[in-house]
Order: sequence, then C-alpha cells, then structure tokens
Amino acid sequence: MKQLTKAEEDIMQLLWELQEANVASLLEELPDPKPAYNTVSTIVRILENKGFVDYRKEGRGHVYFPKVSKEAYSKHSLKKLRDGYFQGSFKSMVSFFMKNNDMTLDELESVMKEIQKEQ
Repeated sequence: MKQLTKAEEDIMQLLWELQEANVASLLEELPDPKPAYNTVSTIVRILENKGFVDYRKEGRGHVYFPKVSKEAYSKHSLKKLRDGYFQGSFKSMVSFFMKNNDMTLDELESVMKEIQKEQ
C-alpha cells in the first residue's frame, strides 16, 4: 500500500467521514483558506490512481468513495512507523509513546483492556 501525502490524507479523512462525495462537497468541508477546486480535483484523481478511491458517474460529474478503509490504512501506517523507527518492536514503540506523551499506567492498562476485548 502506498503512503499518502498530507494533502491526500486530508482528503481521505473527509471521504472516510462522508463515505462518498463529489469534489464540490469535499471543498465545502475543507477549512479556510480553501484550496482551488482544481487542486482538490487533482488530489482526488491521484488518490484514484493510487487505488485509494473509486467513483461512479452521477449526471455530468463523479461521486467518489474510499476503496481502502481507514482501519486498513491506519494498520499499514502504524506498521510502517513501527518498522521504520522502532526496529519492528511494538514494545519499543509503546514505550516511546508512554515516555514522550506522559501516559500513565492507568491509561496503559485501559488501552490493554481495549485490545484484549477486540481479540
């Protein structure tokens, strides 16, 4: 799976939230100062070429929707982060986040309980 740029990820976040949208709808949701319509359209086409987005024709335009789930992309991104910065060690990654984000033991225990529920 390919990595997304910040701009591509911003558009994907909107598509995951909206589930489907045309370029005008995406543009409405973006914060000010808004990019140009053509900029958003180009980013959506790049996402389509990367395999993240598909579309259906609606009238003269297109309605875009995600082909890759947010969960799948999140897993890929975390694995890349873990492998690239923590030598593949989940333990090292969690330890880093605990030390650098002032995570308490209670918060860590809460996270562990959530993980155990999902297994």
